[in-house]
Amino acid sequence: MTRRPEDKPSRALRGRAGRMKGGRGSGRASTGAVRLWGRHAVEAALLNPERNHRKLWATQEGVASLDGDLPANFPVEYASAADLGRLVARDAPHQGLVLDCDALEAVFIEDVLSGEPDRPLLVLDQVTDPHNVGAILRSAAAFGAAAIITQDRHAPPESGTLAKSASGALETVPWIRVVNLARAMELIAEAGYWRIGLDGKGTATLAEALPAGPVALVLGAEGEGMRHNITQHCDAIARLPITSAIESLNVSNAAAIALYAIATRS
Repeated sequence: MTRRPEDKPSRALRGRAGRMKGGRGSGRASTGAVRLWGRHAVEAALLNPERNHRKLWATQEGVASLDGDLPANFPVEYASAADLGRLVARDAPHQGLVLDCDALEAVFIEDVLSGEPDRPLLVLDQVTDPHNVGAILRSAAAFGAAAIITQDRHAPPESGTLAKSASGALETVPWIRVVNLARAMELIAEAGYWRIGLDGKGTATLAEALPAGPVALVLGAEGEGMRHNITQHCDAIARLPITSAIESLNVSNAAAIALYAIATRS
């Protein structure tokens, strides 16, 4: 299936405007409670008006590290660093801040596709490691990606580990979960995006495959790579020009390099 390419919290911890609201995406909405930790992840969640915050567990030093004041009557329970350590994963670097909140609501893929086509999309095919997805979210925020898109069943849930790796980007980059990733890629094509799958066996380099218009970058899981059906839904398969000294790159490193290439294309 091919197509032609087209040539700081306020002084009162306010939220970030502009994230799409409400409704369910093509996949299920995130539900339930989430526990976040670490200064960047917690502070970004406190900034996000679309987060329903339940309770902040903190040390005095942790609260003092926040770039702004907590709202009046915000539910805070002060505790020692050792006590906070019992609330999170073993040896997790909580930095004196642990936040209980609700998961973010899902968003519609159509909302992103009708948005800013000059910003790339990231499609992740069965990338399940929360550290990798978090790092990809961080790179997506750094290079202005419009969203990441994953299949609902084969992606990690929101978690403290993922949010810590994302360093706040979980709150600012829309994450769309879909039931059928191939169908989502069809919608992406219909919206005018050129879908480039990254694979070390690609005959063209990413620079050679990049069009002038909207781009959706597709990355598969480490080891297995993209599934055959997802590869068939790409308009081009490209590789990063790495040397023979190493077989492949971590998927989050590959995403960062590819996003940089898209951001700096001429």
